[in-house]
Amino acid sequence: MSLSIYQVSVPAFVRGLTVLATLLEKAAAHADAADIDPSELINARLAPDMYPLSGQIQRASDTSKFAIQRLSQGEAPKFPDEETTFEQLQKRIADTIAYVQSVTPDQLDGSESRKIVLNAGEFKPEFNGASYLLTFALPNFYFHVTTAYDILRNAGVKIGKFDFLGPFEQASQA
Repeated sequence: MSLSIYQVSVPAFVRGLTVLATLLEKAAAHADAADIDPSELINARLAPDMYPLSGQIQRASDTSKFAIQRLSQGEAPKFPDEETTFEQLQKRIADTIAYVQSVTPDQLDGSESRKIVLNAGEFKPEFNGASYLLTFALPNFYFHVTTAYDILRNAGVKIGKFDFLGPFEQASQA
């Protein structure tokens, strides 16, 4: 059995973004229960040179939507990175999920061999679609999802491994 670019990308991005939404719900509940200003969590970071929680959410959003854009040759929505509340971050996640889910398998057909060139200053690597997705986009996406989890865990939000993994399907027994 082979997997398509669609099967490897869209469900993975949607699942990770859904996990982030759930983590943010738990963070908001924690802030409320502990009488913490939500901005303390939203601006929390693991190290001075790392993005805060809001930046991790924004980068996970950007990584997923731009990966789908590059692979489908479509047009991703633009988000200005101005979120400062849990509600605004949740909206960004929901909008990103809506965009990612709007792309059909047909729009990603053949993208495994499509040339992808990133342009980030002096950083201009070239990939084919499969190597871009598997060696850059997905690892980058999971880096930001993991870092968001770690920030919240470090800030005292009661979350664990299964919160990071989220809901999963078990193989059906025949």
